[in-house]
Amino acid sequence: MVFDYIDGAAGAETGAARNRAAFDALEFRPRILRDVSKRSLASSLFGQPTNAPFGISPMGMCNLSGVGADLMLARLAAREKVPLGVSTVASTAMEPLIEAAEGNAWFQLYFSGDGTGTFKLVERAKAAGYNTIVLTVDVPEVGRRPRELRHGFTMPFKIGPKQFIDFALHPQWSLSALFRGKPQMANFDMDGFDFDRTESRAKADFGTLKRLRDMWPGNLVVKGVLSTEDALLLRDAGVDAIQVSSHGARQLESAPAPITMLREIREALGPDFPLFFDSGLRSGEDVVKAYAQGAGFTFLGRILQFAIAAEGEEGLQKLWQVLRDEVSITLAQIGATSLSANALGDVLRRAD
Repeated sequence: MVFDYIDGAAGAETGAARNRAAFDALEFRPRILRDVSKRSLASSLFGQPTNAPFGISPMGMCNLSGVGADLMLARLAAREKVPLGVSTVASTAMEPLIEAAEGNAWFQLYFSGDGTGTFKLVERAKAAGYNTIVLTVDVPEVGRRPRELRHGFTMPFKIGPKQFIDFALHPQWSLSALFRGKPQMANFDMDGFDFDRTESRAKADFGTLKRLRDMWPGNLVVKGVLSTEDALLLRDAGVDAIQVSSHGARQLESAPAPITMLREIREALGPDFPLFFDSGLRSGEDVVKAYAQGAGFTFLGRILQFAIAAEGEEGLQKLWQVLRDEVSITLAQIGATSLSANALGDVLRRAD
């Protein structure tokens, strides 16, 4: 049940397969006899340097993948000076997460219902010391994910006979979770309202964005953009950055593969506007491809939870180092020394 919640995608999951195929269709043009002995993976976000060219996407209920997963990710963010995306539906409250991340945390916001609870969370994030809000806009309604439906997955958990049997067949996970307490949506324990994951978010519009922009003094990122028209409207509305994303193919099965839209959106926005990317990244080569297509920063999701599920915090650290190594090796192979647009140049071609 937990694996299918994390791994699953919308519909028959052809969108997820198309994301992967789109990455695979991009080929590098290796260049030789260039001095690539000194390579840098450093990047920056809103003027702050980072130690890695990728951060941590906001993911709901991360503690399902392993006890204490949220805090493992926060400690990683602190060490690497990269953003930890703290989901509206995180399984650890926003306050201890920004503390554990040593300030390297962004709060991801869902608009829902009439917005009353949404804007309470904005004020709470401000009070907790967050400087960046990530408004996720590609979930007007929660996507239909058959693997979740087959298991009867809900948040918070409702445990019936089918779920009880599933948990009984996975004793290591179940006993650990039982010892620590059932994972909950932790940002709703003190605000006097409940969050219904299935509640419509369809009322959000550019008026909602304006209200958020007016009340939020920090950086405002809009996540879930797949069209140049929307990107230009958002830029003109005063957002500080745009994140190209399909929600990991979890929302609309027939959405375009985000990596195929990234170059088009970059060209529309120009070279200097902050443009981020997530969805479908599985390796260091994928990260370099995203930068070569115009990303200014990238964010990883599912694979971090898989590492935690496999081997806890040690597994997370191992995977992170593997990804760093893969980025560095890829740069060497293509004759580049950094991920800047000038260094990468025209390194990609599309496979026939």
